[in-house]
Amino acid sequence: MSSQKADVIANRDEPIPVVSVTGPDDRSGTASGVPTPSTQDGSRRYLSASKLKDKLQSLGDNFDRQESPSRVSDRLFTMLLQQVLPTQDYDDDDAPAAKDRRSRTYVDRPGFSLPVMSSNFRRFNARIGVAFEFQNRAIRLFTWRQPTQTLSFLATYTFLCLNPYLLAVLPLPLLLFFVMVPAFLVRHPPPPSNLPTDLYPLSGPPLAAARTVKPAPELSKDFFRNMRDLQNIMEDFSRVHDTVIAVFTPLTNFSNEALSSTIYVILICTSVLLFIFAHLLPWKFIFLVTGYAATIAGHPAIQDLLSTDSAKTIMSGKEHETRSLLINLSKDIELATAPEHREVEIFELQYRPLYLSSPHSSHEYEPHTFSPSPYSPTSPARIAGDRPKGTPFFEDVQPPRGWRWADKKWTLDLLSREWVEERCVTGVEVEIEGERWVTDLWYEAVDDDGEGSSAGSPPKGKGKWRKGARGSKGTEDMGERPSRKGEWRRRRWVRGVERVPVGNVNE
Repeated sequence: MSSQKADVIANRDEPIPVVSVTGPDDRSGTASGVPTPSTQDGSRRYLSASKLKDKLQSLGDNFDRQESPSRVSDRLFTMLLQQVLPTQDYDDDDAPAAKDRRSRTYVDRPGFSLPVMSSNFRRFNARIGVAFEFQNRAIRLFTWRQPTQTLSFLATYTFLCLNPYLLAVLPLPLLLFFVMVPAFLVRHPPPPSNLPTDLYPLSGPPLAAARTVKPAPELSKDFFRNMRDLQNIMEDFSRVHDTVIAVFTPLTNFSNEALSSTIYVILICTSVLLFIFAHLLPWKFIFLVTGYAATIAGHPAIQDLLSTDSAKTIMSGKEHETRSLLINLSKDIELATAPEHREVEIFELQYRPLYLSSPHSSHEYEPHTFSPSPYSPTSPARIAGDRPKGTPFFEDVQPPRGWRWADKKWTLDLLSREWVEERCVTGVEVEIEGERWVTDLWYEAVDDDGEGSSAGSPPKGKGKWRKGARGSKGTEDMGERPSRKGEWRRRRWVRGVERVPVGNVNE
């Protein structure tokens, strides 16, 4: 009984020992930035995997002579966690562009801390024993260790399948017979002199203290049993996870697009049929047969039969036939193999210096940059005074990542007026013939007294301004009216690209 057990070794009221964590620039720590405990002479000690068992035994045997149990457990789990810490520090800021729902951007949760991890692991391991006890009972039940218990389970399962409304009643009997009745028996134990035929004494005062669920004491036998079970369940989960990934991922990740498309069509058709006819299916019989089949499959005789070579050969043959059937069905599905086509643009920018005293200077436009933006007079980069970004040579223009050139050369966009109007570009004049240049307009400042001064672009301050060519418009033909050209001019080039297949990403 719990009242007769020894007191808990760990004192939960004491503060948890803190483990110092070094920064990334501290060379004295390990690769993960967490130093191991130091010896008396100041040297560092590291725990290898081969010495882990000996370390656990030595700590369990000598903790009463060396230091307090809380300090021993803290040292132990600090060294255990150090063995599994990654050598590289992963931060959310360095995460890729893909959405990560576990990132702190989406969920505000405390960050990783080695002392907190050690404390939480010890608290979790001390309280997880009830889950492992339930797991062991389930294993004993479904492996037919006691056939009477398994048959009783099948009888109860039959009642639940035939009368599903009993599911609402099931939690109450479980609470009564597995929680409250054992708790009452602890408070009112039978006297030792009672014979098996005597009635259980239900009257009288309680003879024992009420049972209280306590966590397993640290460094106790139950504590290390929980660690053993936790180790084994992690291995079981890893195996199940790898098996599921190996079986279902090739069928559903479209590595074989025809096969995955066939499964997709089958699932869509099945979903539609179930949505319409699900109420007509005998669900009671389906669940009854499925439960009986799963329970009978756990019988040792059935397991021995399934583990024979002939049974494995038959199961492998059935699996091969099913996969062959799906592959044959996938041959009737035609997939579009032509890559996706798009059109990309680049703007050829030319520049000439503009002298305020002589806007009609004889300086000609010179090639400057091939830029992804037109660098219009009202663009944010132009207003901020930034120079246009790009490459000075046409040959250096590269397709977007994941795409390749579909056309052999660039083509001049002859519809210069259209792209100017689409971008709402103002302060320019457009050539509708010839080389299709879109040139900045030169502006002339007019003072309050009527005298003018020259400038290259519309002002931001006070004063009146007028265009160098009176009456000219932003999208007017250069041949219709005389105009004064500004510093920059540009024209648009286009070229077709196609998406690169997966096997040719490096092209």
